[in-house]
Amino acid sequence: MRIGGIDNTIINTSMSLARSSSMQDIGTAVLSKALDTQEAAGDSIVKMIDAAAMERSVNPHIGGSFDMSV
Repeated sequence: MRIGGIDNTIINTSMSLARSSSMQDIGTAVLSKALDTQEAAGDSIVKMIDAAAMERSVNPHIGGSFDMSV
């Protein structure tokens, strides 16, 4: 078996492709985790909005607007 020329090129290409595939898998896992985090944050925001709407239905005259002066 020869360790130079074309054989060396094939080995280097194979290693490069394996490394690239691993990095792509890691990137996909990180993006998946980021998506899960954003979905959880969105769910929390929806819950806060629903809680505010419920409070307004119980006390419609409180918190609807505010006056501010500087």
